[in-house]
Amino acid sequence: MTNFARGQKAKLADLGCSGAFPVVLNMAAMEVDIACFGLDANEQLSDDRYMVFFNQKSCPNNAVVLELGAGSASFMTDLARLPDTIHKLVFAVSVSGDGVMRQLGASSMRLGDAVFAFSGADFQDEKAVIVGELYRRDGLWRFGAVGQGFNGGLSALLKHFGGTEAEASAAPTPTPAPAPAAKPISLSKITLEKRGDKVSLEKNASGGFGRIRVNLNWNQSAQLAEPAKSGFFNKLINKPAASNQIDLDLACMFQMADGTPGGVQALGNSWGSFTQPPFIHLEGDDRSGSNAGGENIFINGDQFQHIKRLVIFTFIYEGAANWAATDGVVTIEVPGRAPVEVRLDNGSDASMCAIAMIENIGGNLQVTKLVEYFAQTNGKSAHEQLNDKFGFGLRFQRGSKD
Repeated sequence: MTNFARGQKAKLADLGCSGAFPVVLNMAAMEVDIACFGLDANEQLSDDRYMVFFNQKSCPNNAVVLELGAGSASFMTDLARLPDTIHKLVFAVSVSGDGVMRQLGASSMRLGDAVFAFSGADFQDEKAVIVGELYRRDGLWRFGAVGQGFNGGLSALLKHFGGTEAEASAAPTPTPAPAPAAKPISLSKITLEKRGDKVSLEKNASGGFGRIRVNLNWNQSAQLAEPAKSGFFNKLINKPAASNQIDLDLACMFQMADGTPGGVQALGNSWGSFTQPPFIHLEGDDRSGSNAGGENIFINGDQFQHIKRLVIFTFIYEGAANWAATDGVVTIEVPGRAPVEVRLDNGSDASMCAIAMIENIGGNLQVTKLVEYFAQTNGKSAHEQLNDKFGFGLRFQRGSKD
């Protein structure tokens, strides 16, 4: 591994970067937005489709694809898929609100054999940092460690590179893939701050919602409040007893439009289906808790008329809960709409958290923040407590993950 200093440059071939490779940014001690700007020969974002960030996670031909984690971002990059008009990829981080970059903890940018480490000690009151760049020179791609502070936030970075921001009041408009003309980019996110806060999203022009992604992510290094336990229950979930890291499981209970209830979760291998009822599918179970992308439930928004409501929840199986340390966040991504965030910001020693309700209200998709905790009480499991609270009418038996 080669440790890069600010201003240091090298050919990508010398760093072992060929074909598709990840560019990983790990940020510490504060919440930031991480973005990649694809610039032309004039170092301008002449085509807004080549800005890759939380609201647009890939560019044409999947030349750059973003996977967001808790305080991290991995840009899977295949330079051969970029058009000749893109001469540089600039990777930047920005902070909103009252935060400034001198508050940043130990952070890094990694690709191939290179690591560029930086922290708040390198900056002052800037709102953003241009961390590094990949650029063409003499027919070859190279990496440069930049580490340059920038006074504005994400919006100012977009303007600096010549991009156009969509009006805050306007709903984000999908860019047709064949059209090269630039479209305004929406930098907006909707964060439901308080329990009971709601947001309603309308259907798209085709009368549906497309492929809805519900992502759960958390601090992968967070520890349980007490050591993980061995024995039958630990074997039940097939996780090593020595692990004390928190592993959250994403799940939901649902009710179809005809009243049929059900659940989608790894426990009992109830994965659901995207193309068949209930049109809700759990992508998989990260038993190690080490997947930087967290866990995902996908909802078939073009079949949303068949769904009445669902409660998104998560649970911890072993050890005492330490929700305050998880920094957990659920992001609900509806194509063509600003992502909706719900944070697990109320502590509890319970094992389960009902995070958000998604409802079909007159054909619109309504998201309500819940963040309500449940534990085994009076002989009833947390699942049963949640079921009773929201009236799904489900019956339970002991399950396991094979």
